[in-house]
Amino acid sequence: MGLADMLMGAYGGGAAGQLAQRFGISPEQAEAAVAALAPALSSGLQQNANAQGGLDTLLGALAGGRHHTYVTDPSALDHPDTVADGNAILGHILGSKDVSRQVAGQASTQTGLGVDLLKKMLPVVAAMTMGALSSHASGTNLQQQPQTGGGLMDVLGSLMGGGAPGGGSGIGGLMDILGKLTR
Repeated sequence: MGLADMLMGAYGGGAAGQLAQRFGISPEQAEAAVAALAPALSSGLQQNANAQGGLDTLLGALAGGRHHTYVTDPSALDHPDTVADGNAILGHILGSKDVSRQVAGQASTQTGLGVDLLKKMLPVVAAMTMGALSSHASGTNLQQQPQTGGGLMDVLGSLMGGGAPGGGSGIGGLMDILGKLTR
């Protein structure tokens, strides 16, 4: 299961409809936008986790805050704080506004949606990305059913369709899981 699939599972599978309503587009366009934006976010997460101290930062971010609300509470998409938090997440994941603009431009080419629309969607999708990871890390999937197994690595491993080498534990396990998000 890739990141786009995880995100589309938010709100009991109604994420495309929620994003469509939020941005005034069709659910099909919202799904296409997420599918086009997700690979860059996945890649950024993986690169960030591979950087010195990046994994600790990612784990700390997943453990703290209330990111899960971005995939469990549809009203969170309309809060100005969501965009601000999403922009901060993008700063960590992608590094600069220039990269974010490039991601939106590439997604525009793939989807036919306007660059300005995708630039507005990107921080919300980034917030949802951390929400999806946080939700699974806390032992709750996006439909609010408890996950089985223990620990962050096991939860993420089961989410990605199987455990990572060594039973899904350790730094290598998370790296494998983050790598699978891009597929």
